[in-house]
Amino acid sequence: MGFEEISHTADWSARVWAEDLPLLFTEAARAMNSLSGTTIGSGTRLKRTFKAEGPDAESLLVAFLSELLYYQEQENLVFDTFELDVNSKTLKVEMEGAEIATSEKAIKAVTYHNLKIEQTDQGFETTIVFDV
Repeated sequence: MGFEEISHTADWSARVWAEDLPLLFTEAARAMNSLSGTTIGSGTRLKRTFKAEGPDAESLLVAFLSELLYYQEQENLVFDTFELDVNSKTLKVEMEGAEIATSEKAIKAVTYHNLKIEQTDQGFETTIVFDV
């Protein structure tokens, strides 16, 4: 389970891998926060829930990360704990976080550019491109 930044000419990109889809989504959220330099504060912990439906796991991943960006931009919240139930067409998330302590650079959007979740011998892997 993990992630690494991938060099990209105009945007940011990260390769993410994990044993299963819930962990892949969690690692993608960690990667997004790491790339933008977003850290969580020590204030009051807050819980939120999120549900989505989509034609495939890639659409659900974009919806999930886009929801996290919405909370960062609109409510100054960042999440670091996730309980995910994800299959090929539905996603249910219970997440916990707090106010943002630091954020070095804003991500404008999560893109579908070359997005494909692949199953490997070790689990799942994908590369996500972020518009900055």
